[in-house]
Amino acid sequence: MDTAQPDGNMLMIDKPYGWTSFDVVKKLRGVLKIKKIGHAGTLDPLATGLLIVCTGKMTKKINEYQIQEKEYEGTLVLGKTTPSVDLETDFDSQQDISHITEAQVSQSASSFVGTIQQIPPVYSAVKVDGQRVYNKARKGQQVKLQPRTVQISDFTITKCELPEVKFRVICSKGTYIRSLVRDFGELLKCGAYLSQLVRTRIGPHKLSNAHQLSDLVNQLSTASK
Repeated sequence: MDTAQPDGNMLMIDKPYGWTSFDVVKKLRGVLKIKKIGHAGTLDPLATGLLIVCTGKMTKKINEYQIQEKEYEGTLVLGKTTPSVDLETDFDSQQDISHITEAQVSQSASSFVGTIQQIPPVYSAVKVDGQRVYNKARKGQQVKLQPRTVQISDFTITKCELPEVKFRVICSKGTYIRSLVRDFGELLKCGAYLSQLVRTRIGPHKLSNAHQLSDLVNQLSTASK
């Protein structure tokens, strides 16, 4: 990466756990001292992995990156649910899973492969009446979200040690992995939440080639001196 490119850069970053995608953009905006910067696809604060950030004239390509296929690896836990479908919120239900088999888990995963209808989580950045729905959810307000069409190219169970289930997903733009986990738990009639998620690929761009944010900040800070 040439940090001095006048036309801007495409930066690949391994988003740290607990950071919002906007936190990363804000940090880089301060380091680079530029206004024209944005990311190509939100990652939840409790997710890690590949975040593409564009600066300068490269921001015109953000949509090109956003529409590319995404790949994730994660862990879901059966038998418990949270309102946010991850560990941002407290558990609100628990179900017995002693009757569930590995065969049922694999069979249920395969039923989501293809073109499906998916309702975004109530704790998401989707806007309703001009407001992010996670703001409404955190205030205890009821939100009705419309289903959207997404494409799941692959949903593979990579390891099953109940209640934990490790998986890999390849999907289209607009897919919510938390919604997939929520619906997966509902199909098995026991509930589920997402305990860990990493985005490993956006189109041809791989997490293995991404910068650690702290390393990139140091590199950019040194280059600007």
